[in-house]
Amino acid sequence: MNLNNLPDARKALENIKPYVPGKPIEEVERELGIKNAIKMASNENPLGPSPKAVEAVQKAITKLNLYPDGASHYLRQAIGARYQLDVGQVIVGNGSDEIIKLLAETFLNPDDEAVMAKPSFSEYDFAVTLMGGKCIFVDCVDFRHDLDGMLQAITPKTKMVFICNPNNPTGTIVTKKEIEKFMAKVPKQVVVVFDEAYYEYVDHPDYISGLEYVRAGYENVIVLRTFSKIYGLAGLRVGYGIAAPELISLINKAREPFNVNLLGQIGAQAALADTEFVEISREKNAAGKNTLYKYFSEMGFKYWPTQTNFIWVRINTDCRPVFQRLLREGVIIRTGDIFGYPDFIRVTVGTEEQNERFIQALGKVLKELTV
Repeated sequence: MNLNNLPDARKALENIKPYVPGKPIEEVERELGIKNAIKMASNENPLGPSPKAVEAVQKAITKLNLYPDGASHYLRQAIGARYQLDVGQVIVGNGSDEIIKLLAETFLNPDDEAVMAKPSFSEYDFAVTLMGGKCIFVDCVDFRHDLDGMLQAITPKTKMVFICNPNNPTGTIVTKKEIEKFMAKVPKQVVVVFDEAYYEYVDHPDYISGLEYVRAGYENVIVLRTFSKIYGLAGLRVGYGIAAPELISLINKAREPFNVNLLGQIGAQAALADTEFVEISREKNAAGKNTLYKYFSEMGFKYWPTQTNFIWVRINTDCRPVFQRLLREGVIIRTGDIFGYPDFIRVTVGTEEQNERFIQALGKVLKELTV
């Protein structure tokens, strides 16, 4: 195929670093000729999807010949009712990733700036760079957002600030006091994006959601959440944003019609009502965290207490050989080198059986590498 006849691609694409997802189970099993691999790399719910969502999706299968509701009205209505908000304050996306991209498409012109922590979720970098914007990275302090540093990084060119709270990949949070100080000083013309993909896992007493600022009438705040994590619907790709109606209206201008599929809308609405599944998932996650904390402590590994369903841990050796050997054991984790930390790993909290299998596999691999 001759590509020389194609027009020049947008200059911004030269700076794009394609997202590299965690290896799928099927790919690992196919490549290595193994069975029963477990994935502890992408922070999926190890308990599976919400049972109520599964039931609702199964009932809707015969409607696949129909286009979905382009406005996701009933799902937005359910989200609004859950948080006592008007439906006009809610936007639904093909995962919260899409809403991040929509924000960049809505607000960023070439050379506009967006401030974000490092390390944090890579999709902020992608969306901003795609639109020709400039990412201003502020290093985390002890793997927590440096909100004072982020404030200092704001210039007249700054259009957005991303606060991933809890943060991915570190699992840490910034506290209510820190956010209150930040919000008191951030310019009103800067959109503050609170990415709360792991909100349902948080149990820290000093945590505050950005939703409190939306309720208080802040027009420059949007809160992002997802059905991919605790609700177990990563395969359906549904996320949502909550903001002032005026902000939502602007973002909707950039949104494609039918952006959320029919089964996604129906499954997400059912999952939202499945409070029993959410509570069980929280309890299992808390128990799993303690199991892994105990193991990491016994191994002398430093880990960062997490408010999510994954743990950021320093294993004191090159993570790539560990990752490759764990694959041969049928255990998939996330390497820290992709975030700039070559002796770290990020591991999803699994079921009791998965956690034990990871512990045994990691112990075996580390022993082999030191022989």
